[in-house]
Amino acid sequence: MDRIRVEQLNPHIYLLDDAGESMGYLVVGEQKALVIDTMNGIEDVKAVVRGITDLPLTVVNTHGHCDHIGGNLYFEEVYMHPLDVALAREHIRYVQQMQHKEELSEPRILPIESGAVIDLGGLSLEVIHLPGHTQGSILLLLREDRVLFTGDAINMHLWLQLPDSSTPCEYLAQLDRVMYLREKADYILHGHDGHFQPIALMERLRQGLWELCQGQTQEDTDYHYFDGTARQHPYDGGRAVIVYPKSGQTE
Repeated sequence: MDRIRVEQLNPHIYLLDDAGESMGYLVVGEQKALVIDTMNGIEDVKAVVRGITDLPLTVVNTHGHCDHIGGNLYFEEVYMHPLDVALAREHIRYVQQMQHKEELSEPRILPIESGAVIDLGGLSLEVIHLPGHTQGSILLLLREDRVLFTGDAINMHLWLQLPDSSTPCEYLAQLDRVMYLREKADYILHGHDGHFQPIALMERLRQGLWELCQGQTQEDTDYHYFDGTARQHPYDGGRAVIVYPKSGQTE
């Protein structure tokens, strides 16, 4: 099977593009390597990574949704924020059933908290908790390259309509708490676009959330997804959207 496309983005970072459906990343230091998200799990992501490096591996999930943790089945242990562990266990069982991979065991899940630093040798990544898309969503700041890995927490198509999501106004408060990262990173790499996005994406997202919290929803329309219908708020000239519950709950 050849689903995962590999692209080297800079001397340390490799994109793992799972058929355009979700993106993971490999960061290679001098002594260790870090896998950030394991995508859908259809192809053996560990085998793909081993084609790039033979260094000891650490695996971190940015959050617990199935399109970011499916490949956990190929590893013995993974790290994630404790608030997403229950969600991840539910989603990994779904992956096992849907892909008929019950013979692959769920890996050991180890907790990782905000403020933790992952040292790869010459490269270090800081963990920042940012609840919103899920309650255990985290960011990873690659300090030396000034790159912020955001999973689904900061992107141009933000989902806040799910049962485990925060409201837009709750998320706005959390985003304000980490806006200092604009001074520590130049680029964002998120889970559904394998290109470097400018760190200004944080400011544009904040503006969209602020508009929602101010009730500026005149241009909003219905948004249909696998679990029903929500609402979507366009911002940044219509180039990006925030999806939120159809009830209109934003506070």
